[in-house]
Amino acid sequence: MSIIDIIIRVFVLLFALSVHEAAHAWTALKLGDPTASHMGRITLNPIAHIDPMGTIIFPLILIVMRAPFLFGYAKPVPVNPLNLRNPKRDNLLISAAGPLSNLAVAVIAFIGIIILKFLDPNLFVSRARFSYLILLILYNFIILNVILATFNLIPVPPLDGSGVLMGFLSDESAQKYDQIRPYGMIIIIVLWMTGVLRVVFSIVLGIVDYFINLI
Repeated sequence: MSIIDIIIRVFVLLFALSVHEAAHAWTALKLGDPTASHMGRITLNPIAHIDPMGTIIFPLILIVMRAPFLFGYAKPVPVNPLNLRNPKRDNLLISAAGPLSNLAVAVIAFIGIIILKFLDPNLFVSRARFSYLILLILYNFIILNVILATFNLIPVPPLDGSGVLMGFLSDESAQKYDQIRPYGMIIIIVLWMTGVLRVVFSIVLGIVDYFINLI
């Protein structure tokens, strides 16, 4: 991995995390809870969202390990359910807003590659062109945002997928499901250590590469 690759991936990761958390905060505000807005979380400034472990240390470990992909996490956006008009439905929407925002960025980047390929038919052949650098940036926008969305949609607390799932469960089932929250991070670590997450990411990346190769 070259220095340029590292710089691009770090920049894209910070942007992806900022979009993700800002989407949570903006959606919460629109649904009646200004808590995150008052804390300055509706911003693309990564400083407002940085978590020392998830945004700095963990990505650095992946870089040192020469991992084929890079991802991390930011400070969770605080939500006060007492301010929400329909707490169960609204929590589902707030939870979904983060991953959906990342998928939206990935789609925009994919469209960008299509436009770039139209403007430069030799885009995938000559790596000396400036347009190839733009291609590399757009490709990382797709990969990192899709990975971040996929990771967060895993239905394990405190990930967004758990909030989405709980929105579809009955109140009784949701309460029982939420009992695994204290063990959430342990479950995530086990999924990583056993290679389950890497398999999921590999499948997702394979699908992304398939569509990009169709261009």
